[in-house]
Amino acid sequence: MVVCSIKPAMRTIVPFAVETPKTRLAPVLSPTERESFATAMLCDVLAALEAAGHTPTVVSTAPIADERVTSRAAIVIDDRDLTTAVNAQLAEDGHTLVVMADLPLATAGDIQRLVDSEADITIAPGLGGGTNALVVREPAFRVDYHGASYLDHREIARDVGASLETVDSFRLATDIDEPTDLVEVLVHGLETNRAPARLRAFGFELDDRDGRVDIVRDESVTTK
Repeated sequence: MVVCSIKPAMRTIVPFAVETPKTRLAPVLSPTERESFATAMLCDVLAALEAAGHTPTVVSTAPIADERVTSRAAIVIDDRDLTTAVNAQLAEDGHTLVVMADLPLATAGDIQRLVDSEADITIAPGLGGGTNALVVREPAFRVDYHGASYLDHREIARDVGASLETVDSFRLATDIDEPTDLVEVLVHGLETNRAPARLRAFGFELDDRDGRVDIVRDESVTTK
């Protein structure tokens, strides 16, 4: 007799801030452009999750009317801070995949690497020490996104006696916060992704004339 081990169904949530997103991109993008770009990145993340076989829920700080989002995900409104909002979701079901909305380089394969881990807590850290994605299978685990949250989450996992695995992924580690991060979107973004298409529509292109890759913007291009 063959006994099959069936894993519990995994909820998938994507936190998203609607109001004044990506303020650190203010030197290069207007408020309207930042909203458009943030939504484009969210759409890319949802597409990756969908391709990996997940049905995501966007935990949003405000209602979302954009059909590109609502056609791919359920929307839950929670205007509390990130840590509180995510922990409220974890309290409902400890088997949860959490993916940040500013990971436009993420692919279905990256998501699958996270989910395939057998650990109670699986973390994909960001380049700056944050937590860009994680799988939670331990009901007692709670997040704390302040500061170097990757290190904090490792400690929290140990405190609750949970097994832990780190997934080292360039694409999941690359969250887009600073103007210099836009280079990665244009270099590594998939042709089908919305985020690099948005940047090109804004007039951005790569510039390697000084021996290193940077971005420049054609200011004559009208924002679309």
